[in-house]
Amino acid sequence: MKKILTFSGIIASLALVNCSVNYNNYPVRKTYPTSTNANSAASTEREYNELLKTYKPETTQVLNDLLNDSSGSTQTSFSVENKSPCNMVLTITGNNYYRKIPIGANKIGYVMLPKNQSYKVSGMVCNSVYQSTKFISSSYSITLSN
Repeated sequence: MKKILTFSGIIASLALVNCSVNYNNYPVRKTYPTSTNANSAASTEREYNELLKTYKPETTQVLNDLLNDSSGSTQTSFSVENKSPCNMVLTITGNNYYRKIPIGANKIGYVMLPKNQSYKVSGMVCNSVYQSTKFISSSYSITLSN
């Protein structure tokens, strides 16, 4: 009987040693290391390569907008120069507008947008997040680098 009580006492003390007690009711947060940067760069590169298969740039429309007087047009050009060594995908969202543009390293991406609207522009450039809101009323250009 003594052996059974001693054995169950050892088991109970082992169980208590492995428990953590929060005496002062402090919130306990568990954090786990993540590698989001590596995953983000890889997913951006995959998305870039997939978009390249189906993306059709609006070169003619953008050049006409930039070179001709297009003040009477309902659309205007928006261009982004990617001065980084990384490929990127730029997402533009607005009122009834959504577009993803693949922009290669050291390349320029462009698109035609409806005028006089606010757009949310976002993307990832070499693991750095870019987010901005722009009101576009005429031709607009931005330059991004890491």
